[in-house]
Amino acid sequence: MGTPEFAVSSLDALVNAGCNIVGVITAPDKPAGRGMQLQQSAVKKYAVEKKLLVLQPEKLKNENFIEQLKSLHADVQVVVAFRMLPEIVWNMPPMGTINVHASLLPDYRGAAPINRAIMNGEKETGITTFKLQHEIDTGNILLQQKIPISENETAGELHDALKTLGAKLIVETLVKIVDGTIESKPQPQHTIIQTAPKIHTEDCKINWNSSVENIFNLIRGLSPYPTAFCFLDDKVLKIFSCKKELQTHNFTTGSVHSDGKTFLKFACINGFIHCTEIQLQGKKKMNIEDFLRGYRLPPH
Repeated sequence: MGTPEFAVSSLDALVNAGCNIVGVITAPDKPAGRGMQLQQSAVKKYAVEKKLLVLQPEKLKNENFIEQLKSLHADVQVVVAFRMLPEIVWNMPPMGTINVHASLLPDYRGAAPINRAIMNGEKETGITTFKLQHEIDTGNILLQQKIPISENETAGELHDALKTLGAKLIVETLVKIVDGTIESKPQPQHTIIQTAPKIHTEDCKINWNSSVENIFNLIRGLSPYPTAFCFLDDKVLKIFSCKKELQTHNFTTGSVHSDGKTFLKFACINGFIHCTEIQLQGKKKMNIEDFLRGYRLPPH
């Protein structure tokens, strides 16, 4: 059960490991793009290519879907980046429902664990496989593996590293379940647990009254999608990558500074953020030198 590209890696690993995939559950096709053509999820595209049975329920409590699911007689269900499941679904298979989550649970429960870990300046994260139960992302841990987050790593880069690690860990988890060698452990009870709520537009707007470090982490954590943004000449400016400059100054936070050729930087409370790859509203994505070649900055 999964929808985006992140889930394809785990499905592919299970297919290559020789698992008998009796069904693939994914989101219904949705209209997208300029022509609003119906688009298949990444998981559906892969499943169709591999000639796997695909179910695309609108509602997970739908009686017809529940009957179809029962008729598959699955021993175990694997969930990767999918919707919240009702108990009638996750409690169905005799060996339970296993979730692959892109964080070291109990930290970063929720919809955006990769983005939030980088936005918060974490130095490591990982993959957790766990058994689904009532409360979201709270089930007993089966396996867990850490991965470092490098100083300049973006959410896109970490996403790709974690999808590969998740694919490896789900195969290992299922092998150990079948062998009877896995031990499930309750999640640790931390005093403070970091959460990973869904990213909304207001989360992406840069507050220049923040530190260089916080803004740098925000931009990395939202790159390449949904992307941190600010305003330049009353137009939305998306910032995909940047560099830090720590410096004491007397400029107004949010003020723009440039030589018109090689750099464009914004002032924040303890220095500057140098934009290196950006996209101005109505323009294509480009590096800063190309952007400045064709753009006249408004006078201060």
